[in-house]
Amino acid sequence: MHVAVVDIGTNSTRLLIADVGNGVAELVRESTVTRLGEGVDATGRLGDVPQQRVFDTLERYGAAIAEHRCEASTAVMTSAVRDADNGAAFAAAVRDRYGLEGRTLSGDQEAAFTYAGATAARPADDATERLVIDIGGGSTELVCGARGELGFHVSTQIGVVRHTERHLHGDPPSDAELAALAAAVDEGVAAAVPEEVRARTQAAIAVAGTATSCAAIDLELEVYDTAKVEGHVLSVVRLEQLLGRLAALPVAERRGVTGLHPDRAPTIVAGVVILARVLDAFGLDRVEISDRDILWGVALDLARSG
Repeated sequence: MHVAVVDIGTNSTRLLIADVGNGVAELVRESTVTRLGEGVDATGRLGDVPQQRVFDTLERYGAAIAEHRCEASTAVMTSAVRDADNGAAFAAAVRDRYGLEGRTLSGDQEAAFTYAGATAARPADDATERLVIDIGGGSTELVCGARGELGFHVSTQIGVVRHTERHLHGDPPSDAELAALAAAVDEGVAAAVPEEVRARTQAAIAVAGTATSCAAIDLELEVYDTAKVEGHVLSVVRLEQLLGRLAALPVAERRGVTGLHPDRAPTIVAGVVILARVLDAFGLDRVEISDRDILWGVALDLARSG
């Protein structure tokens, strides 16, 4: 069954077209940095220009969905749309203009789909207590589980767009700004996740743009390659090295870093800080990177319900 999932996030709008049967065979995967959440933290509303960036992207995605004759399709919307006063109107426009039934996910739903996607290819009897880290533009989902079962999960108000706008004002950011951002992440994770949950977690998987960008930079990929990124392991020490390099560069120079999409240059520093601080909070010294994320989870759900 061919299904299409569009994930309209705070920082990027992504498309997965897949043949879902016994597993998920990706046919099309695309990500476009649309920065829908730009300014939402300050104004409480989705701006006209950010909305138009998403609409322009959906025009292109809609053509691909039609070309592959998808039997089911949906658009999922997360932190920026949940938080915005005009989020419902935006979701209605997505439905009316592009025929995508917009589902504004709750934090719990977002966590469940993220965990399902990240663990879809793992043995059902795997007893390792794993943390799935999904760093977005406006929120970060922290999802724990084992044996394919969702355990503790929380959606935090920690995100690369939100925390860049709040803390990183210099270009490049100052040490004091980076320290303030790290302290805010530490405080947010400590408040959101009980200590006993953090203590029992044995391993971590990180999904979405920050994580895959870190892997691509580490691998020095001139052209993004899912096969190389999938399963790549980054130590906290290596993340700190990447952070030092990226944070020392102004945005204009950061755009030229091999492996980093230029559109992610303004927010990647906050993303690396968030990833490293989350791992530290859970007492973990490394993380596995995966391209299997909420898109996979929603695609599996679409196929089951279709």
